[in-house]
Amino acid sequence: MREKIMCKAVFLTSSPDASYQVDGTWVTGPFTEKNGFLERFRKACSSEPDVLLITATPDEREKNQEMKEYFTKVFAASRIPIKTIRLLERSTKENLGTWLEASDVVILGGGHVPTQNRFFQEIGLREKILRFKGVVMGISAGSMNCADVVYAQPEMKGEAADPQYCRYLKGLGLTGTNILPHYQMVKDYVLDGLRLMEQITYPDSMGKEFYALEDGSYILSAYGQETLYGNAWRIADGQNIQVCRDGENLSLS
Repeated sequence: MREKIMCKAVFLTSSPDASYQVDGTWVTGPFTEKNGFLERFRKACSSEPDVLLITATPDEREKNQEMKEYFTKVFAASRIPIKTIRLLERSTKENLGTWLEASDVVILGGGHVPTQNRFFQEIGLREKILRFKGVVMGISAGSMNCADVVYAQPEMKGEAADPQYCRYLKGLGLTGTNILPHYQMVKDYVLDGLRLMEQITYPDSMGKEFYALEDGSYILSAYGQETLYGNAWRIADGQNIQVCRDGENLSLS
């Protein structure tokens, strides 16, 4: 029997912020207001939360520091004052237990799903986060690794053609739902000579179910209920059907 999940709320996002470009330069924006995300996230947070960022790139210290600075700006732009923001990477992994206990919000960063999954297993995150009583936000790979059994959709050159590449991994167990992020970007991708969706993911969906989300769409798990918000497609048994649109929601429970 799976351990009971203690989290107050789990947000499974594709990309949760509203950053934008001006003359080719990125301007940090707030968390997106699309589909009511910022409003729901702000309500779920405690006032002046302690935030813990857990990276998907545990050995890339410079990149991780940039992520920390980036989210500091996103919270400020969202008018959510934070008390502290800590970064968990390989060099700070021994602090996981103490920092998790002291945190109100945990953000699971985006990146390469198998790399992040290995780090999560190394630090024993599944056992610890199931007892976490705050808010969890998954971003892209972070959302995918929240599943009990993760579908690690091939994404890097060589993975689709590699018979040894493992497409199913043990995840954090925060949801039974598998998401595929950035659908507006990847739906026409070709990887290793194969169309990512039609020739890889659709066949993998036989007997299974995935939800493809556009940026700005998300799933909120709270109080034993899971609700999908925004543009999303259900991929199951080789079929792809849009099940939700911007401004709508769909109960998945």
